[in-house]
Amino acid sequence: MDIMAESAHCCLTAREPQESRAAQRWAVRVRETARICRLSWAESEQRRRTLGAMEPLNALDLARSEFERRLRAVRPDQWDNPTPCEGWTVRTLVNHVVGSNHIAVLLLGGSSWAEAIAAVSRAALGEDALAAFGRGVDEMAAAFRQPGALEVTCHHVAGDVSGEQLLGFRIGDLTIHSWDLARGIGGDDTLDHGLVQGAWQAMAPRADTIGKSGLFGSGPSGQVGEDAPLQTRLLDLTGRRP
Repeated sequence: MDIMAESAHCCLTAREPQESRAAQRWAVRVRETARICRLSWAESEQRRRTLGAMEPLNALDLARSEFERRLRAVRPDQWDNPTPCEGWTVRTLVNHVVGSNHIAVLLLGGSSWAEAIAAVSRAALGEDALAAFGRGVDEMAAAFRQPGALEVTCHHVAGDVSGEQLLGFRIGDLTIHSWDLARGIGGDDTLDHGLVQGAWQAMAPRADTIGKSGLFGSGPSGQVGEDAPLQTRLLDLTGRRP
């Protein structure tokens, strides 16, 4: 499941119709998640508290590196491997991330959510996933660095959000999906502690409602204690059972 409730359905390839239908059903629940959680991971004050000394655009670069490192390790025979995201293969997961990055660029440029979805749904991951990811994430990073980009109003499925909020969505999404990808290919699944800390501090206050959305599995299991490693607690919070 997508940590920031972005469009699970928009980034799936035509070769995976069953997964696409399931993801479309999840997308219907995205608006309910927005009402429950308000998707405020990157609100200005909260973001400064959660990221501490890490400048948000630097955090985006770091989250990009986390995902890209695992993507480089995907072998040709691993694209159909299952991932912790229910119903998603490695290819589906990567396609989702690439598509979500492109959506962010379009939203920052003034596109409506429907326009962004339509544009991304026509795109395919292609044969060179690493190149597709690299191009897209470079465009996204450049878009967020444009003067005034963090103050722009973006027409997200959750409702109108600032560019700063959208940036937080992408940082969190890349961070958590780095773990999903690592698990899908049997790679190193240890995430950067600063990114984990930021996501945890933003999401932990919503622990009682996350599981109700249907987008984070059953949410926290209640079986992970406060003395567990923070990454373990974050993953459990988002419905993952490491």
